[in-house]
Amino acid sequence: MYSVTEGFAPFRQYQTWYRICGDLHNGQTPLVVAHGGPGCTHDYVDAFRDIAGSGRAVIHYDQLGNGRSTHLPGADPAFWQVALFLDELDNLLDHLAIRDDYALLGQSWGGMLTAEHAVRRPAGLKAAIIANSPASMELWLQAAARLRAGLPGEVQACLSAHEAAGTLDSEEYRQATQVFYQRHVCRLTPWPEEVKRTFTAMDEDPTVYHAMNGPTEFHVIGTMKSWSIIPRLNRIQVPTLLISGRYDEAAPEVVQPFMDHIADAEWVIFEHSSHMPHVEERAACMAAINGFLSRRLAS
Repeated sequence: MYSVTEGFAPFRQYQTWYRICGDLHNGQTPLVVAHGGPGCTHDYVDAFRDIAGSGRAVIHYDQLGNGRSTHLPGADPAFWQVALFLDELDNLLDHLAIRDDYALLGQSWGGMLTAEHAVRRPAGLKAAIIANSPASMELWLQAAARLRAGLPGEVQACLSAHEAAGTLDSEEYRQATQVFYQRHVCRLTPWPEEVKRTFTAMDEDPTVYHAMNGPTEFHVIGTMKSWSIIPRLNRIQVPTLLISGRYDEAAPEVVQPFMDHIADAEWVIFEHSSHMPHVEERAACMAAINGFLSRRLAS
């Protein structure tokens, strides 16, 4: 069994909560896990702690504005930028004294952040795992529109009517949104408790999600709407594992540019999963990650 420690990394005038499962300095490259959203919490990606069972330390953290880290509900929406979260990640690496040797796994928005980090070619980054992430929001929106068009007609009509009316906080709109989520975000019934905790936390403080994304996964009107990393992907030089699900809202055309433009990339698609293979096919997902890391890291 591995040890578990928690703490806070001072970041500017704020605090970033983190948790370490395992021994950071046992000779194995530790794995840092960046959650999605923007605006989720570490809870729904908690399953990645299974990797610590192999002897590799796993670090989870709550990004600023979320979970157990400092919340800023009154912040100007312009405060929430990619650069802020890149700085926070660098600060955490320094605080934990692992900047010279680490692997980074990002899920959904966390994978976008991972790619943004990797294109800067940090010397200590040894491997990257980009899970269920788009290479551009234009592609994401196109895929979301295609998947949304596959919903029952009455659900589509409900979504469109409430979006036109601006009544996005209505219970009817929430229930219609859940139909999409059940198909393309997490197909388990019921959702695991750790997934529920993240969605509850987002409902309680949607500051970051609303500022950077928007009200739902398929109605993106935030500051990330025009984001793309495709022109910069050829700068990623570390071994990279791509993960997606067959029914993922991060559809194949959304992931494909990573495969096309990262020189040393491999891609695993989980046939019975949507956006969360780490809970939908937990054992298989962890086996794929452990296999990749053991093959591609020197220690």
